[in-house]
Amino acid sequence: MKAQKAPDLSARGRNRRQILQAASALAAGAALPLKRAVAEPSRPRFASRPNRIAVASYSFWRYQQGRRLDIAECIDLAGEMGFDGVDILHRQMTDESPAYLRELKRRALINGLDLCGFSTHQGFVSPDAEKRQKNIEHTIHCIELAYALGIGCMRVNTGTWGTSKDFNELMANRGIEKPLPGYTDEDAFPWVIESLEKCLPAAEKCGVVLGLENHWGLGRTPQGVKRIVEAIDSPWLRVLLDTGNFFEDPYDKLEVLAPLTVFMQAKTYYGGGIWYTLDLDYPRIGRIMRKAGFTGYVSLEFEGHEDVRTALPKSLAVLRAAFA
Repeated sequence: MKAQKAPDLSARGRNRRQILQAASALAAGAALPLKRAVAEPSRPRFASRPNRIAVASYSFWRYQQGRRLDIAECIDLAGEMGFDGVDILHRQMTDESPAYLRELKRRALINGLDLCGFSTHQGFVSPDAEKRQKNIEHTIHCIELAYALGIGCMRVNTGTWGTSKDFNELMANRGIEKPLPGYTDEDAFPWVIESLEKCLPAAEKCGVVLGLENHWGLGRTPQGVKRIVEAIDSPWLRVLLDTGNFFEDPYDKLEVLAPLTVFMQAKTYYGGGIWYTLDLDYPRIGRIMRKAGFTGYVSLEFEGHEDVRTALPKSLAVLRAAFA
């Protein structure tokens, strides 16, 4: 039996029916890869390339009086120091005008940097529905700012009970805080979950993934973060993992959240920590994240007393080696 010939689409042999048949076959074959392309990507079993290293604009400020730098200046310094991107702290911004946002994007391009992260604050741990709604509206506003800046990941927090006198007291108590009288943490989980769910339509519309950070409140433990993320179960809410916010046995806790992580903030403390100092084994952390298939950005959050002109380059070298 002779082998079946492919349709002749040469100038001499083609006809209308053959062209239509060939086009139909091509369309059918192209449909399957298209479906795979839009599906949720699976992580590699092990990360196969180095992570890109960013610096948080917070590193240049650290809430220290007289040290607040404009975001544009942070971008220029990040470029000079050899970072790959900048993670912008919303509270550090002094201008939200469209012209200023465009200038930050232009500045990043000229420096060869990505604007890769947007760190925001919100508080959903409150029995006051009106207060939660204000924080939802604030979060949606921040999502729109991230979109205007071309940033694909935005940090969100659960918030805290607000029963500490100030942040210094919260840190002195190692992030542990008493609930409001008459309430428990169990009461607060539905408030946080419902509030974040109300932010997700804006996040999806803008193409901005929300990263829930292990950052005090209900996010103080890996179990708390994981409970919220898994309850919502959306690709637009994942984990932003901070290496410096687990005080005891950090490695086991980091490992719990590593598979859900889309962005990492990495603390260093040269010159001694402003609030505390952790002796973090970054080669070990790098291995944990590679095993989980994490290939996203690692953003330096320097939180020490040393001059940033020496501390940040040293920190960059440590992170480059650990996440190579």
